[in-house]
Amino acid sequence: MAMTDDASPRDRLLDAAAELFYRDGVSIGVEALCRAAGVSKRSMYQLFESKDEMLAASLERQLPRYEAQLAPGPEDAGSPRERILHVFEQLEKASVAADYHGCRYLAALVELKDPEHPASVVARAGKEWLKSMFRTQAERGGARDPELLARQLLLVFDGASARSGARVEVLDDGLATATVVALLDAAGVK
Repeated sequence: MAMTDDASPRDRLLDAAAELFYRDGVSIGVEALCRAAGVSKRSMYQLFESKDEMLAASLERQLPRYEAQLAPGPEDAGSPRERILHVFEQLEKASVAADYHGCRYLAALVELKDPEHPASVVARAGKEWLKSMFRTQAERGGARDPELLARQLLLVFDGASARSGARVEVLDDGLATATVVALLDAAGVK
């Protein structure tokens, strides 16, 4: 974990939470979080009402990086089809990293199981952003049913992310992209 000495206790906690929740899951204890951040439990509870609130804040703080990693760039950066494929190419690249454990937002949703949990709300927002981006590109690309295609693309993304994060599937052979190409062809996306 790369934390600077001049980072605030709040930032150190959020950085530790982002790493530990992603690597070890949301069941990580407050003691371990505070130890990793170099912050006392008392200080943590002065900054956050609960571990749940800290998890939500950590996920929210990661959203811009998630969106930037997957976003296909400026609006003039390729056709809608190329912009959708870009997301899956990014997923395939990320999936081969030793520290890749899948999509942090999907993992939070699966682990928490409570749709009202503050972190579930943030995680759903991250997944909705991706679905909305897919739907927008599907509309621009002339898909016959943009909403259905967006849902299908999100299903492929989440499935590929989960399987590669669990190390039961390797994405470096272009499987996810090939699957998406078939969906785009079937939907008539240019």
